Amino acid sequence: MSDVTQILSMLESGEQQASEQLLPLVYGELRHLASLRMQQEAPEQTLQPTALVHEAYVRLVDTEVVQSWESRGHFFAAAAEAMRRILVENARRKSSLKCGGDRQRVSLEQAETETSTSADQFLALDEAFRKLVVDHPRKAEVVRLRYFAGLTIQQAAEALGISTATADRHWSFARAWLQAELSAGADI
Repeated sequence: MSDVTQILSMLESGEQQASEQLLPLVYGELRHLASLRMQQEAPEQTLQPTALVHEAYVRLVDTEVVQSWESRGHFFAAAAEAMRRILVENARRKSSLKCGGDRQRVSLEQAETETSTSADQFLALDEAFRKLVVDHPRKAEVVRLRYFAGLTIQQAAEALGISTATADRHWSFARAWLQAELSAGADI
């Protein structure tokens, strides 16, 4: 059993000091996952990887309800989901009219107004992903680990306890399914 898995077990049993031991062990990997995720975001994204890691960590560990972590992979899958939700909330907040979501920042040097639909695109992807979770939950887990957590096919397969070939098929199917769903939404 790895150090992370042991500390997660300690957290589950209610030992508060375990959360202080967990962060140094997982911070580097969480920061790497956040950096990978932020590279896929639009340039106007103001959330920094460090802030994303901290917010996700707080949501995972500092909760009233004690979490039950089956393994290290389960913890990182939950971290990826927390990061996805934070980015979705941030995109929704930015695109709301109440927060000036219809306005775009433009430098003084720019003479023309640029329009960006990256927040809208991210929200459309999230909506399509939610449909994938309902229709094909196992394939959605591969997407969650590959796209949102930045794991390789082999790492995702190990985390899910499936073969690499199965994970690869799930990944290919899910990408095509999401693309079709996004294209269908664009036609409306």
